[in-house]
Amino acid sequence: PPSIKFVYHGQLPKWVGGKDLILHTIGDIGVDGALYSAMEFTGEAIDGLPMDGRFTMSNMAIEAGAKVGLFNVDGKTLEYVKDRAKRAFNVVKGDKDAQYAKVIEYDVSKLEPQVALPHIPSNVKPVSQVKDVEIDQVVIGSCTNGRLSDLRVAARILRGNKVKQGVRLIVIPATQKIYLEAVQEGLAMIFIDAGGVVSTPTCGPCLGGHMGI
Repeated sequence: PPSIKFVYHGQLPKWVGGKDLILHTIGDIGVDGALYSAMEFTGEAIDGLPMDGRFTMSNMAIEAGAKVGLFNVDGKTLEYVKDRAKRAFNVVKGDKDAQYAKVIEYDVSKLEPQVALPHIPSNVKPVSQVKDVEIDQVVIGSCTNGRLSDLRVAARILRGNKVKQGVRLIVIPATQKIYLEAVQEGLAMIFIDAGGVVSTPTCGPCLGGHMGI
């Protein structure tokens, strides 16, 4: 497929991560902005992104119509892979003279947390522009944001607080390993004390299949 290069300049502000980068991108180019293409993510903001954030961006490339979301292999990648690879692997990198269908650049140093509003992933606004929205259900999890780092952030916010009466909170760890780690770290207890429920790992609300529908 043709390749589109996305360059993210600057350091990410607090509370802003991979999910915000990919939502900001989809909001800019649309749900068909990378149709049948490979999205290649680069820049200093990407270099500073942990693996969890990179997985989120790769996973959501399809929401822009892409076939794949790619990152350069760096030390973080190799550190992650070395304890998990079941066989020998080769590192593949882009050619220095690689040709791109287009190159899109962003300065994300002042990017706010992004919110995708109904009913399409490209209907994205900075959180400061989303006002007075009553919610009745919160789902923390899924394949894009059910990793341990996501659960830690949620627990930091929920610790010592209670879910508002009339609001349902469902937490879905992405894997059994993450579920176990969340229990061992006491994160599950924080969610339950706050009034939430913790589900077994499953595909769910995104496709209307289970948990939360």
